[in-house]
Amino acid sequence: MHDSRPAPPAEGGPLLSVEDLRVALPGPGGAAVEVVRGVSFRVPEGGFHALVGESGCGKSVTAAALTRLPPASGPGARIGGRAILRGRDLLAMPPRALRAARGAGGVAYVFQDPMTALDPVLSVGTQMREAIPRGTPRAERERAVRGLLAEVGLPDPDRLLGAYPCELSGGMAQRVCIAMAMAQRPALLVADEPTTALDVLMQRRALDLLRDLCRARGAAVLLITHNLALVSEYASTMSVLYAGRVVEDGPVADVLSRPAHPYTAALLRAVPRLEGTSVEDLAVIPGRVPPPREWSRGGCVFAPRCGRARAECRSSDPALRPVSPGRAVACGVR
Repeated sequence: MHDSRPAPPAEGGPLLSVEDLRVALPGPGGAAVEVVRGVSFRVPEGGFHALVGESGCGKSVTAAALTRLPPASGPGARIGGRAILRGRDLLAMPPRALRAARGAGGVAYVFQDPMTALDPVLSVGTQMREAIPRGTPRAERERAVRGLLAEVGLPDPDRLLGAYPCELSGGMAQRVCIAMAMAQRPALLVADEPTTALDVLMQRRALDLLRDLCRARGAAVLLITHNLALVSEYASTMSVLYAGRVVEDGPVADVLSRPAHPYTAALLRAVPRLEGTSVEDLAVIPGRVPPPREWSRGGCVFAPRCGRARAECRSSDPALRPVSPGRAVACGVR
């Protein structure tokens, strides 16, 4: 069977290096609650890196914090750490420089639901033209808009540019969002659950499109998802998040074939199998992700849900440490 997953990149400096990223948001009563707790990972130049984990583990807040988007920039929010993009720390930039970094040669986003990402009262053409860099002459801007629609496989640009989001299918709306994100040729495209509102066939098409566009333009992708099937097919490296921390990191082929953390192994067991005959055959992870206010109470946060937990797991929270070249895990149970 042909493996369409990108090969791991050659040795060299990463495009994006996230180091000890921390985000605290106001909690009940106004007290700060840390929802991203020392997250570190690297996105290789031209690579496809995935952030994986259940809902509520901090994936989307991590992505928003890279360029200080809400909720990471809301009232009372605090951000620490570094996010180095081609030698420049995004988190240390003044507001004007950071706005410029959200786009041309910097970071662009494709969000979860295209129907909510697009403004329902503005036409597709109006929104796409706004995505073209300021100062672009009108004729050149129109050519760029039509060229982007052609790149994402959307025909009949005159009709589409006059349409409103409610007139588009989910797949068409997602392609428009991808086109808008690529309009300023970013170095890094953050795709935050980009297939959530799509059926299985359209999920594949959307990821194929992202991969092909980024390969053609030399951009890297940070894919945020809980879908391990998509990760195995499209990503080359991955980080597994649980309770606001990276618990395992490494090449996709290694992590998925030999998971070192019990949480990663549990996620893999929960993937539906063709040999299953009913819903009772599905493996589940007992319990739920605890709320962020419980994440720093001591001990491994996953211990209450872990079948391999020992007494020491409930008193100490292991740091992420290397276990082999390119692999790291935060677990003391081996």
